[in-house]
Amino acid sequence: MRSLVYDNEFRARARRTQGWGLALLTVAALCWVWFGVLLLTPYEDGDGGGSPCPTLLTSEYVHHDDCVEARDWPGLLAVLGGSVPFAVIGGVLYTSGSVSHRTAEHLAEVKRLDAARD
Repeated sequence: MRSLVYDNEFRARARRTQGWGLALLTVAALCWVWFGVLLLTPYEDGDGGGSPCPTLLTSEYVHHDDCVEARDWPGLLAVLGGSVPFAVIGGVLYTSGSVSHRTAEHLAEVKRLDAARD
């Protein structure tokens, strides 16, 4: 009976680890979506009083001097770079939880098959 309690706790920890990994991957995905929104939406030039600069990827005026200086590249790269730790740690946690859960299922099945054979 004690092994069943331990097995249930082990599986619960594995599911919790998977959940944390999925949550961190979701945060990373939201950062990537925000990066895409910032990259694909028009923005104001440096003085704020002029016409909006066109989007970066769909514009033929990408190298217009006022717009190039007004674009907040460090902010864009900070959003993208900030998503990397969330993605890496989330991937590791989700994989670790999945492997632990699958290992517990495998050991339970082997134990069941051994008991059925005897």
